[in-house]
Amino acid sequence: MYPLNRMAHRFTAKTGRYMKHLLLISLLWLAGCQTALPSPAPISTPTRLATAVAQPPIATASQTPTPAPTATATPTLTPTITPTPTALPLVQLIVPEQWAVAAATAVNQLLTEGSAWRWEVVVGSGDTEPDQVTTSTVRLTTTTGDHLVAERPLALAIPFITAWERTSLAEAQAILAQGHNLVQVIDYDDLTPNYKALRIDGRFPHDDGYLLQERWYIRGDQAAAAAIAPFLSPLLAPQPLVHLTAVGDIMLNRSLGYNLVRGDRLYPFTGVVDALQAADITVGNLECALGDSGEPAPKAYPFRAPPEAAESLALAGFDILSLANNHAMDYGPEALLQGIGLLETQNIATIGAGANSQAARAPHIMTVHSIRLAFLGYVNVPVEWRGFDTRVWEATADSPGLAWGDPEIIAEDVAAIRPDVDLVIVILHSGYEYIAEPSPDQVAAARAAVAAGADLVIGHHAHILQGIEFYQGKVIAYGLGNFAFDIDGDPETMLLNVWLDREGVRQLEVVPAIVRFGGQPRLAHEWEAPAIRQQVYNLTRALNRH
Repeated sequence: MYPLNRMAHRFTAKTGRYMKHLLLISLLWLAGCQTALPSPAPISTPTRLATAVAQPPIATASQTPTPAPTATATPTLTPTITPTPTALPLVQLIVPEQWAVAAATAVNQLLTEGSAWRWEVVVGSGDTEPDQVTTSTVRLTTTTGDHLVAERPLALAIPFITAWERTSLAEAQAILAQGHNLVQVIDYDDLTPNYKALRIDGRFPHDDGYLLQERWYIRGDQAAAAAIAPFLSPLLAPQPLVHLTAVGDIMLNRSLGYNLVRGDRLYPFTGVVDALQAADITVGNLECALGDSGEPAPKAYPFRAPPEAAESLALAGFDILSLANNHAMDYGPEALLQGIGLLETQNIATIGAGANSQAARAPHIMTVHSIRLAFLGYVNVPVEWRGFDTRVWEATADSPGLAWGDPEIIAEDVAAIRPDVDLVIVILHSGYEYIAEPSPDQVAAARAAVAAGADLVIGHHAHILQGIEFYQGKVIAYGLGNFAFDIDGDPETMLLNVWLDREGVRQLEVVPAIVRFGGQPRLAHEWEAPAIRQQVYNLTRALNRH
């Protein structure tokens, strides 16, 4: 099974403390309970992290907050450079181990601005006794104090493939009070994508109004606590998140194109537009040429959407479209370049195709909520049943075309952009049509992307749903099915919601949908959704048995 990585540590080392002391959290307060959570279990021998004195800071206020360390490493401060006069009184800042680095960083930031104290960071609990030489102490604790420095959402975490999506406030209270054999209560920043957080009264931990919060306070010497609190607070804040929504194959020819030409620009997406527009980034695969130029290729099914389709995609909320597929050049290089131009006019970025190989393989880079992301697109499909080989469309140094998804090429491109961004997302058009199991070429290309540094691979081409693999701590969604597509086949499909932070994928959500007759997608009704989710979960379970 997929290794639990960061979450495994928190489940084993910290869940017990959470489950015994959850009366602290806001959820139970809101339910009327006034009992405060005791401090974390004491460490028998306090560990002095270092004596923090005037020295170069570990991080400035403009840099990214240092993430909480795991229990396997003891954080230390930079060696002392310029001593602070020993005449100043000493303050010990006592913190739990997971906040040791943040505390050391905060102290050094305070010292660069000037402090009336010498500071020492000590790893310990709320019950840790200070040294005899200490004149003052302050503690970072979950016991109510005068200086609230952080509210951090806690997740009711269960395995991703579990057919359980949400719970009520009352049910959550019962779980917190009595425990549950499937539920682990963890800091949301420690959730890994092979687990998911239950919605509580319809809200995820990252949503406004989510009730399950753990509050951290600074207690002790009032003057010292007031001095350190503003520096510690931003370092304990939850990480910023990017909400990405991905969908599968979009083909705006046939009946969908007919209605676009008639003037209904949003016709293909009326049933899903709110879900598409809710994301920070919306991504899809445009499985057709776009425009009014070119001649059809000698293949079974050449597709070309009318020029109006570019506006339709923009109105629906799409930000990035991959053109690396077996229909993007159905009307030749002229139509390919026209389509890219029409989409650019609508501020939709394209990947996986271009005027030459450099353009086709070029990443699209964007920054959202201070997180820098790179998107790459590739196609790697078998020869069609009538003999057409999509690889003849591969871009060259001086001719338009597509980025072909050889594992070596993907790995090279991912490795090249990896140092310049926080996250890399690869869009891959690959596999066999109407077969749920990923093909060997599909698996090899996706895993090559991850091995080279990709955080997320989003796939399509099968025209049906495929499973999700948790590979080396990253996510490969092999196939999202059809989305807006007038074609015979299974109507079941999905939108994939992905929440990402600087460490990668934080959480996934399958949003079931149905492709109606004529190609329009709509969100699944409540009675339809469980079977579609279960289909994805079953396929995912099969991919993660190792």
